[in-house]
Amino acid sequence: MYGSHIDPADIREADLAEADARAERVTTWIQETEGALDEVVGEGRGDSGQVTATVTAEGRVLEVVFDSRAMRLGSHVLAEEVRSAVARARLDVTRRIEELMRGEVDGFDLARAAAQFENLLDTPWR
Repeated sequence: MYGSHIDPADIREADLAEADARAERVTTWIQETEGALDEVVGEGRGDSGQVTATVTAEGRVLEVVFDSRAMRLGSHVLAEEVRSAVARARLDVTRRIEELMRGEVDGFDLARAAAQFENLLDTPWR
């Protein structure tokens, strides 16, 4: 499993070699699949299902589609529908990337790695 469960006061040569090998596998996978990651998109719907959003892996909004009934919503409700559709699309693209990584880089957990990174910085990055 990825992550740091090593006591800093007791780092062995084997621990360093294992960490280096894991880092190399992740780096190689990223280099080999960079183009594929660019093609990953996520989709999400607002609470009412009347607004659908599509986003890229970087979180850029590609499309927002309004059902004909969406235009009957008040402006504040419609804005919340768009916000929730985009948020769900971003969660979907994150899930898809995690699935790709989990399938290709055995044992790697992107959510756990992100949490560890945030913990190191003591600042949320999402």
